[in-house]
Amino acid sequence: MASPAERYAAARARARIERSQFGTFEARMEFELDDFQREACLAVQDGHGVLVAAPTGAGKTVVGEFAVDLALATGRKAFYTTPIKALSNQKYLDLAREYGTERVGLLTGDTSINSEAPVVVMTTEVLRNMLYGSSPTLAGLGFVVMDEVHYLADKFRGPVWEEVILHLAGDVQVVSLSATVSNAEEFGEWLTAVRGDTAVIVAERRPVPLWQHVMVGSRMHDLYAHDVDPTDPGVDPPISPDLIEAIRTAERPRDNRSRGRNRHPGRRPRGPVVRPAPRSVVVEQLDRAGLLPAIVFVFSRAGCEGAVAQLQASGIRLTTVAEEKRIAAIIEERCADLPPEDLQVLNFWSWSQALRNGIAAHHAGMLPVFKETVEALFTAGLVKVVFATETLALGINMPARSVVLERLTKWDGQTHAEVTPGEYTQLTGRAGRRGIDTEGHAVVLYSSGLDPVALAGLASRRTYPLRSSFRPTYNMAVNLIARAGYAQAREVLETSFAQFQADRGVVGLARRARRLTEAMDGYAESMRCHLGDFAEYMDLRRSISDRESELSRARSRAQRQAVSDLAATLRRGDVIQVPSGRRSGHVVVLEAPSALGLDGPVLSVITADARLRKLSGADLPYGTTAVTRVRIPKGFNPRKPAERRDVSSAMRTALGALAHDDPATMKKARAKVPSTAATDDTLGSLKRQMRAHPCHGCSDREEHARWFERWHKLRREHKGVMKRIEGRTSSIARDFDRVCDVLLSLGYLRHKDDEWSLTGQGSWLRRLYSEKDLVLAECLRSGLWDGLNPAELAAVVSAVLFQSRSDEPAVPPIPGPPDGVLALAATGTARIARQIAAAEADRGLSPTEPVDLGLVRAMYRWASGRGLEDVLEADELAAGDFVRWAKQVLDVLDQLTHAAPQEGLRTNAREAIRAVRRGIVAHGTW
Repeated sequence: MASPAERYAAARARARIERSQFGTFEARMEFELDDFQREACLAVQDGHGVLVAAPTGAGKTVVGEFAVDLALATGRKAFYTTPIKALSNQKYLDLAREYGTERVGLLTGDTSINSEAPVVVMTTEVLRNMLYGSSPTLAGLGFVVMDEVHYLADKFRGPVWEEVILHLAGDVQVVSLSATVSNAEEFGEWLTAVRGDTAVIVAERRPVPLWQHVMVGSRMHDLYAHDVDPTDPGVDPPISPDLIEAIRTAERPRDNRSRGRNRHPGRRPRGPVVRPAPRSVVVEQLDRAGLLPAIVFVFSRAGCEGAVAQLQASGIRLTTVAEEKRIAAIIEERCADLPPEDLQVLNFWSWSQALRNGIAAHHAGMLPVFKETVEALFTAGLVKVVFATETLALGINMPARSVVLERLTKWDGQTHAEVTPGEYTQLTGRAGRRGIDTEGHAVVLYSSGLDPVALAGLASRRTYPLRSSFRPTYNMAVNLIARAGYAQAREVLETSFAQFQADRGVVGLARRARRLTEAMDGYAESMRCHLGDFAEYMDLRRSISDRESELSRARSRAQRQAVSDLAATLRRGDVIQVPSGRRSGHVVVLEAPSALGLDGPVLSVITADARLRKLSGADLPYGTTAVTRVRIPKGFNPRKPAERRDVSSAMRTALGALAHDDPATMKKARAKVPSTAATDDTLGSLKRQMRAHPCHGCSDREEHARWFERWHKLRREHKGVMKRIEGRTSSIARDFDRVCDVLLSLGYLRHKDDEWSLTGQGSWLRRLYSEKDLVLAECLRSGLWDGLNPAELAAVVSAVLFQSRSDEPAVPPIPGPPDGVLALAATGTARIARQIAAAEADRGLSPTEPVDLGLVRAMYRWASGRGLEDVLEADELAAGDFVRWAKQVLDVLDQLTHAAPQEGLRTNAREAIRAVRRGIVAHGTW
């Protein structure tokens, strides 16, 4: 029990908090804050940077919202950054609703609303560009909220998060919000190192408990045994006996008697292949169990659309008449601006009918307004089931009562990969709506091959490590050098989280290197010889062994060359003698040798017992010779045994005659190249030095040698560890040096008297933000795009951005003749990308990916004023994909209006923007 003094101090602390800005903020909340939320908000109020790592749906954003509230109360600016535009739009609406549209702005790649407001929601790339451009909007900035900061592990976009964290002014408080990661403390240590004191708050427990289930057939079973706490299952939790029995029953072999006589009486009857329950059955079971609304993860766009079509065909309706009317009104409001002529090609009617029935798909190929409408209807509880790809799990606030996974494998762009514990946590984190549901439910559909024990391992491991994907880019290099100079730029990169993690790894490697050194010292003492330097003696023995191996390899090469030389002279009908090996004897050559394989020439032959064989170089040792010839008939068919026997008989006849006329020819040839070891001067000299060495006469020589071998093995391992340390130490700075070397060779940087500076071309590159920034810059510098009209410019820009979803896409023909302006520009752009990739490979950098011409025709048609149906159907594009790529093209075209060195090209870029920004591309939420 607390003492009176302690109770008094606690009461004063509570009163102080209640009078603070946080107290005012907390009083406005409609729910009681969790301990982690209070702790994080108070840390922000006390002036600390904060890292909050908590499960999906736990309410991390409350901390970010308090930072916004504190900024407004203290007269400072707050930037709220998100990884994707949809999340920025959603957060803008939330904050504008709370604080008013006059105090909240929005900045994304294609939207600007009230950009000078005290609170601005933006994508992380926008803030990065502001920092490099020294934007005046940064004046007065006090707080930056980095929502979904674990995105810094993303291979392509992750470096942007680290750039922002490294380049923000020191007096800006950074509030980082992350999913639960296993190395949050490590990330927090790095934030403290580069940003100052940072409080790390980790919450492991979900605010809404999550129950795990497996649906076998149409029956749903708990994953864990009844005595397992689903909120804390622990390591290797026991599996429900009911689930195990259900799986055994489903996998039990069928009774063959019902199908007639067993055609294989000796074979054990095979069990059936168990497939997941039909989607209509799954939805009906969820509805009956009161587990709607639900998100069903399908991991395939076509699968999502097919699932909606299946439910529509089954006649399932999940909405009331009143809900259907509300849905229709929302669809009408949100889609009113869509061009009527495009509705058919967009499948608007079938999409809207499914929505009215409470059913929807959600994936990246959908039109943005369709996705946003689905999100709004689902959040409002009007749409009851959404079939989605994993992109829905990334950031969008769309919680459900239950989440269903149809399978635990997904296509990762290269192969079908197992879902990781981190991905499983992210996907199932949508289940359980705080303030609405008392519990959430994750359901995995059973099919043959699903291991419930492995599933329990996925479900019980809630964390995954955060790994930096930071790497220097060309745009980053020129901006850093322009802002801080070469030396300081290198120092900045040395402070990245990537280098921090690499250095952490070096600590462990250095510890191992020290242990190896200590062990080597002990072995060195044990191999010490009183007669002389034993390591020197053993080096001589090793040199002898190495020389003998070298001579042996030379002998093998000579044998292979002799066989190749022989094979080059052989003709159809030659009889050769194989002196040794499993194919020894005489054979007839059927065909001249084919091209050399890994084992040398390959011969088709007939053996003495009339068999057809293939002989490789390995079957033809040194000494193989041609001894005579036989005639092979012109129409000889080696597949006919009788004809093979005729050839074999002719060979025996020829050999018999040869033995009678020239017996010396039939003597067995030598099977190996003579050894040169006995006459090799180098080997002889080494052996004489070894015998003359004092340690050669030591009575404990072989005991010392055994200790040397142990020491030598450790020395090799030690060298490997030291090489790994060298590779990790300053690895980011070395990559920066290589990037700068490429820029120097192409004329974007100059280096004179140890001073680095930007050339005029380097200044243009500062304004280009793209994954292939240098390809863009080189196309501008070379004048390759100067003669293009606006539609052609938009088309060729798409080639630098577009990435096909297929590994081997069919590239549509480029509009115009093969030697036309657009074709030459497109092929020239591809050539520039290859040249840059070659320069990178020469310097040890990861080569730039080739450009993809798959969108050129579609973008050219769209920018030329063609209709949507004509654009999409010709190249089999999804509407959402086309709009997403078109908006990226618009973003780069906008950059060209400032970064292109020629006024004519800048003018064309402005006209191209007007040509592309029309119809569904221009349609948006704002």
